[in-house]
Amino acid sequence: MAKKKRAQPVITARQAQAEALERFRCLLDERSFAALLNEIQQPLYPALRINPLKTNTEEFLHTAERYGWNLTPIPFCPTGWWVTASAAPISQTLEHRMGHYYIQEAASMLPVELFELSPDKPALILDMAASPGGKSTHLVSRTLDRGLVIANDSGLERITALRLVLQTWGAANAAVTRFPGEKFGRWFAETFDRVLLDAPCSMQALRSTDTHPMRTISTREQSALARRQVNLLASALSAVKIGGQVVYSTCTLTPEENEAVLDELLRRFPGVFSIEDLSARLPAPAPALPRAYGHEFFPEVQRAARLWPHIYHTAGFFAALICKTAPLAFPAEFPPARPLRDTGQEPLSANQTKRFLHDFTARYGHHPAEVLETQRLVLWRSPRAIYAVPQTFLERFATLPCQLLGLKIAEGGLENWALAHEWSARFERYFSAGRIKLPTDNLEAWLRGEDIPWRSDDPATGEVVVVFDTDGRFIGRGRILHGLLKNLLPRRLI
Repeated sequence: MAKKKRAQPVITARQAQAEALERFRCLLDERSFAALLNEIQQPLYPALRINPLKTNTEEFLHTAERYGWNLTPIPFCPTGWWVTASAAPISQTLEHRMGHYYIQEAASMLPVELFELSPDKPALILDMAASPGGKSTHLVSRTLDRGLVIANDSGLERITALRLVLQTWGAANAAVTRFPGEKFGRWFAETFDRVLLDAPCSMQALRSTDTHPMRTISTREQSALARRQVNLLASALSAVKIGGQVVYSTCTLTPEENEAVLDELLRRFPGVFSIEDLSARLPAPAPALPRAYGHEFFPEVQRAARLWPHIYHTAGFFAALICKTAPLAFPAEFPPARPLRDTGQEPLSANQTKRFLHDFTARYGHHPAEVLETQRLVLWRSPRAIYAVPQTFLERFATLPCQLLGLKIAEGGLENWALAHEWSARFERYFSAGRIKLPTDNLEAWLRGEDIPWRSDDPATGEVVVVFDTDGRFIGRGRILHGLLKNLLPRRLI
C-alpha cells in the first residue's frame, strides 16, 4: 500500500512575515531594523491613483469630500493618494465602478513614474507582465492615451482581468496580448521606446495586502523565479531601442530577485545598458544593497531603489531605471501572425466612417471625429461592435494576435448600432444631447441593475441614452421602452 503524503503545515501570513524578517535582519543596521519592525506594526493605508482621462484633481477632491475621506499625497506619484480615513471601503463608490481611480498599493506607483514620458511625444510602450493591469493604466495616463501601450501577460487566467481593467479605464491606444514575455526580445528587437517589466516574484514585501499576501517561499522556488526574471529582463533589454528606457521592478525585498538579477545582467551583457541613479528622483534615500549574503554586487546596482517599508510607509518594493546604450546580441525569431481580417474584423470605409460619425454627432452632440484625429484612432468593425483602433498598432503590429484592441464605441452592426458603455463612460462630459437625469429616489435601484419606470412619451424612446444622477455623475446607459428606462449597465458593474 502506498504511503500517504504527510500533510504540510499551514503557514500564516504572520509566520511568513516573521521568517522573512529574520532572513532580512542582516541586510539592515540595528537602527534601521528597529524602524522597520515599528513600521510593520502600523496600518498600511489604502491608496489610489486618479484617472486623468475621466477626472482631474479638483473633481477628485470633491469626490473625496463627498465620501468623507482624509487624504495624504503620495510623494513620488502626482496622481496618487493615501486614504487615511474613510467611512466605507474606497472600492464601494460609483466613481470606482466607472474607472475614475484605480486602487493600488502606493509603492506600486513608483515604476511608471520613473519613465520619461510625455503626451507631446507619443511613445511605443510594452508592459511585459501586465496583469491585473494597474501599471498599464498608469502608462496610459502618463501619455494621456496618445502613445501605444501593449499590455502583455502570459497567463490565460489573468487576461480577462487585464482586459476589463483597461476597458474600465477608457484606454483606446492599448492592445492586450498573451505571450511569454521572453519572446518579445526575439520578435521585436530594438522596437519599443519604453519597456516595463514588473516581474513575477515571491512577494516578500513584509506587508500583506489583498493582492500581495505574504507566504513562505522555498529556495527552489526563489531560484526558479530569479532565473525567469533574468530571462525576462534580457528580453526587455533586447526589445527596447538604443537610448530607450526599461524599468525593472518587483514587489519583493529578496536580493536574489532584485540586486542579483541586475548584477547578473551586467555580467552577461557588459556595456549594453546603464542603471540610472534615482537618488535625485526620490523624496528620501532608498539605495539598493551593495552586497547580500556574501555576494558583492556591481557598484552601479546601488543606483536602483529598494523601498523598505519604513522609508515611505509602503509595502516593500524594488525598482530600477535602465537605459540601453548599445545593441544586445539576442536570438531572433519571427512573431506569430494573425491579421485582424482573419478574426472577422474589417476597417470602415471612408464613406462608412463619415456616415457613422455624422449620425453619432446628430444623436449625442459629441464629435468623435476630433477624438479620432487627436488620439490617432481609426474605426474598425466586427460582427458585433465598432471599435476605435490605434493606428500605431496597425502600422507596427498589424498581424500580431491580440486579445483586445482599442476602445469600443458602438455595439451592433453599422446600420443598427447602439452607443457602447466604454466610449460613453470616458467621454460623457462631451455629450450635449441624448442625456437624461435620473431622480435621486431611483439611484440605488439603478445601481443594482434594475429597470426604472419612465414616461413613454419621452422623445428619446427607443434610443440608447446617457444617464446621469442629479449631481451630474455619469451612471451608465439606458434605453426607453414600454414605459421603462431599461438598464444597460454592464453586469460587471452591478
